[in-house]
Amino acid sequence: MTTAASGSWPLGVFPGSSAAAPRPAAASLDDGGPARILMVSARFFPLAGGVETHVYETARRLAARGLRVDLLTTDTTGALPARDHLDGVSIIRVPAWPRGSDVRFAPRIYDVIAAGRWDIVHVQGYHTFVAPIAMDAARRAGLPFVLTFHSGGHSSPLRRAVRGAQRLALRPLVNGAARLIGVSRYEADFFSRTMGVARHRFHVVPNGGELPRPAVGRTRRSGDRLIVSIGRLERYKGHHRAIEAMPHILSRLPGARLRVLGEGPYERPLRRLVARLGLADAVTIGGIPSGDRRAMADLLASADLVVLFSDYEAHPVAVMEALALGRKIVVSEAAGLAEIVAEGRARGAPPACRAEERARLMVEMMEEGPIPEAVALPTWEDCVDSLLSIYRDALGRERDATRAAGV
Repeated sequence: MTTAASGSWPLGVFPGSSAAAPRPAAASLDDGGPARILMVSARFFPLAGGVETHVYETARRLAARGLRVDLLTTDTTGALPARDHLDGVSIIRVPAWPRGSDVRFAPRIYDVIAAGRWDIVHVQGYHTFVAPIAMDAARRAGLPFVLTFHSGGHSSPLRRAVRGAQRLALRPLVNGAARLIGVSRYEADFFSRTMGVARHRFHVVPNGGELPRPAVGRTRRSGDRLIVSIGRLERYKGHHRAIEAMPHILSRLPGARLRVLGEGPYERPLRRLVARLGLADAVTIGGIPSGDRRAMADLLASADLVVLFSDYEAHPVAVMEALALGRKIVVSEAAGLAEIVAEGRARGAPPACRAEERARLMVEMMEEGPIPEAVALPTWEDCVDSLLSIYRDALGRERDATRAAGV
């Protein structure tokens, strides 16, 4: 596998993967030998993001426990291999269109699922054309399927406007799922309410947050403060709010610096904002090469404050990673982020607050004494334990239904 930034990856090797080794292989999900799991995700490495990280961290651990795991994903470029392997997971890529959009229309998803022989299909993410195609294919093939919503915001007013209609259109397929998963209580409550699906059908399986152990020590001048704003460069992620707070922060902390950590289509407007506010010496914008988890750990570990002023997050992986490293966090008190605030793991900023107020909260958080100790958080192993339980339950109910039908 390759990325534009990091060059070739040896097959089966992912640079800088989480330090915690996967647990030994577990027993099969039933008495019929190793279970065959198909995960379906619209995007995967070398593209970076929270869902991609979730899929990678869970799929490789399931494979390490003795399950056969295949990953079906899409490619809008035509440049990635149709077949690949990564840490025990077989990867199947099919074309998707249009190239410059995230809707990911990929009709061959249906063909692959219909022709395959899996015990269970796990659809990761609901917001592209991949999800309904995969759910319909699994239903018609008689395969039980699980859906994890992995909901997120969007910068397009049109896309936000049609989300309600999209949920209604998906409801018949969602009702056919063997199990439904939210990555937070907020997400499970939200989709139960807006799709009219009974709440008891949802399981909550939070994201993990491990990163490789960061390098020891850092070399910055006394008085310097590093703030990291995390997330893909989309308007709804709120990086502009962190940038707008910087003039007020600099008036109190002249040594403060902001790193906007991410890549995406909103980079040019953010750079124009930096130039307009005269912050070229205080703000840098750029991502970390896809898959370089150690570089991510080193950067987050060096931060005095990590912020995410997003309009919508269900349970952001990057925030969990920063928390696992004991970083101080300020987030918008909105959607699933409000759940993290309510748990006392982050400071909340009202979504509509002014730049001065946001800056005050950020400075107060940085000056509230020593960096906190890393807190106990869900791990990727916990996540996999929950998935195994869900798969076993779904397959058990499928067998019971088959016996009851006399098949």
